[in-house]
Amino acid sequence: MAPHPPKPDELPSAFRDIMIEYSERVMASACTLLELLSEALGLNPLHLKEMGCAEGLLLMGHYYPECPEPELTMGLSKHSDGDFMTILLQDQIGGLQVLHQNHWVDIPPVPGALVVNIGDLMQLVTNDKFISVEHRVLANRQGPRISVAGFFRRHEKTGEPTSKVYGPIKQLVSEESPPVYRETSLKDYLAHYYEKGIDGTSSLLHFRL
Repeated sequence: MAPHPPKPDELPSAFRDIMIEYSERVMASACTLLELLSEALGLNPLHLKEMGCAEGLLLMGHYYPECPEPELTMGLSKHSDGDFMTILLQDQIGGLQVLHQNHWVDIPPVPGALVVNIGDLMQLVTNDKFISVEHRVLANRQGPRISVAGFFRRHEKTGEPTSKVYGPIKQLVSEESPPVYRETSLKDYLAHYYEKGIDGTSSLLHFRL
């Protein structure tokens, strides 16, 4: 027998349980990905995780209503994420595009698949070994479009962005590959990120040496 749908008064707790389970699975996926990224950099597999790159998961839901004239507007303009990594779950509507070699490329939704974006902070600490993904969302006549983004950026227990300072990883810096960015805290980085707003330019330009 199929389980009965939750009653109205059961929805909040059911939703909470789903979000807790989803968060745990996203965290586990992030830890695996960070191990692979660390190895790709020639570092200890736990290096990025021990730096705190998998801490401070922030889940954010996005809702894009259907648009009768999508050619006249934009769902979300060009930007990169102000975090180490973003794990995105998108529905079947689509609309996500990434910028690759100066061309916008559609990222069609695949049932059961997640989209992983490298964020600005990962680009900073890897000294441009990994490049953050510039992306946008197109408005669509179909809808609504719903997505859930998991942003990984470390926070204090108070919920405020951490004051811990990040800079290019020392093992990735040499005379042939000098540091590209100055050190900054997540708190200062996000302050600049939000003050600048989504204007089509990278926040990392402010932190280049």
